Amino acid sequence: MIFVKPISEEPEYSDTINSESIHSEINTVRVIIMNNALSCFKKSALFISILSSIAATNTFAADDTGFIAGSETKVNFRYRFENVDQDGQTNDAQASTLRSRISFKSGEVSHFRLNAEVDNVTTIGADDYNDASGFRSNTGYPVVADPTGTSLNQLNLTYKNDGTSVTLGRQRINLNNQRFVGGVAWRQNEQTYDGIRGQHSFNDALSVDYSYIYYVSRIFGPDGPKRGLDGDFHFINAHYKLNKDHKFTGFAYLLEDDSWANSNDTYGIDYNGKFGSLKAHASFATQSNGDFDANYFAIDGTMKLAMFNVTVGLEQLGSDNGNYGFSTPLATAHKFQGFADKFLGTPKTGVKDYYSKIATKIGPVAVAGFYHQFDAVEGDQNYGSEIDLVATYKVHKTTTLLAKYADYNADDLATDTQKFWLMANVNFSL
Repeated sequence: MIFVKPISEEPEYSDTINSESIHSEINTVRVIIMNNALSCFKKSALFISILSSIAATNTFAADDTGFIAGSETKVNFRYRFENVDQDGQTNDAQASTLRSRISFKSGEVSHFRLNAEVDNVTTIGADDYNDASGFRSNTGYPVVADPTGTSLNQLNLTYKNDGTSVTLGRQRINLNNQRFVGGVAWRQNEQTYDGIRGQHSFNDALSVDYSYIYYVSRIFGPDGPKRGLDGDFHFINAHYKLNKDHKFTGFAYLLEDDSWANSNDTYGIDYNGKFGSLKAHASFATQSNGDFDANYFAIDGTMKLAMFNVTVGLEQLGSDNGNYGFSTPLATAHKFQGFADKFLGTPKTGVKDYYSKIATKIGPVAVAGFYHQFDAVEGDQNYGSEIDLVATYKVHKTTTLLAKYADYNADDLATDTQKFWLMANVNFSL
């Protein structure tokens, strides 16, 4: 779905691999993805034209339009194995999935660029899991929210000139630390947004960012009933850099979901600063959904001690007297409150997360450990605690391996859950 309203932050690499055998394999996967994409989106003549151009050749020569000259084509393969052991479920979940992505960015013509991106998610081997799509649900298994299918992840036109940028169409939007609006890039299907986004820098200190979104393409795949949200969504940010060490952001996120399930208005301020070797962050917001009100508060600090980076913090999603919990329906929630994802929806009694993190490098391997203690904001419930571990190894400039573990020990909320991931991420530029 592009911006014409219908009637009805991962890293990238610019390295080029010239091996003929690698290109042959990439071409095979690319043709499969494009054939599926053409079937799904045959009503978009513009998209068909883009994909036909990409499918025709690996290299792009200059032409009269200038869009092809200087264009970039990138391919990404992300394989992941995820295991979930959750009390109360009959079986453990095992999901072995591959996401294949092809991305195209045109050259620039009169300050305009065209951007297109198609994803295909498929299972390779184990597929014993509930994908949470509402379309293919194995109810005897825990959730692994990675439905299969082919989807249009991005299709947009961007104008950029003299401190102003305007993007029209389906696009990736990650605002601030993604606590309120993000792409949920951890999942195999990314969350992207249909609408228009404008950004303008008045000077080195002051900038503004506004988006109007009418459709959110969610992580639940292209086929199921939970695939997207229709509505009127306004994202407003004003950034002010006091100096190189201190930055403030005022924000307003006004969400009017057509189903009303995710509707709320949130206003707040975010601060990032540096005091010598101490990096500090603080945020406050207030939210109303028409019937209830709740507040948000977060503070954390990070300091380097010898070979370790140590972080301690508190994040609190408040409650309205136990009747409503502060909601962040468009957040990249996996980044917050534990990798086990037990708090993707805030309990009505709110949640306080006291957490700490320690990170370092052991040779070429980056490692980090986290501890979380979760309590209710209203009442005296102790929800539980969680330990998270992650290790990342960059094998090559195009290839990264990751291992990750989460262990949530329940007390007054949810059930004991252990999750384990192995992942390989490979990037090519053509």
